[in-house]
Amino acid sequence: MKPRHKKLAIITVSLAALGLAVTLILDAFQSNLVFFFSPTQVAANEAPRDRSFRIGGLVEVGSVKRQSDGVTVHFTVTDTAKVIPVVYTGILPDLFKEGKGVVAQGKLSRDGIFRADEVLAKHDENYMPPEAAKALEQAGRAQKTVIKNN
Repeated sequence: MKPRHKKLAIITVSLAALGLAVTLILDAFQSNLVFFFSPTQVAANEAPRDRSFRIGGLVEVGSVKRQSDGVTVHFTVTDTAKVIPVVYTGILPDLFKEGKGVVAQGKLSRDGIFRADEVLAKHDENYMPPEAAKALEQAGRAQKTVIKNN
């Protein structure tokens, strides 16, 4: 093999290896990417049915129901415009309360119930995840517009 062909082969193999590495890295990012949706977006079928995502808003007052097993909890998340039922099996954060901000990660089942794998609660009175605050603000604006138009 001529030196010129050896260099060409090395360059070709190097580019193929680089391409494979980039493909594997992008695939890892894509599979770990989790998007945030508000209850209004979930109700409008904007959320994926086959992938994990996050839903955030407020825990609706009077909606928390604990099952007799002690670890399964049913509650609803609202952005003041729409309500999505959530089921979570596990230990809830200490700050999880009705009327407070929450972000849950999981999947939406075919029956419209969000099955959460993880539940996060806000850590103080002044903090809410930016996505949840924005969703609540947008839902509030939409609700005010509907009231004005009626």
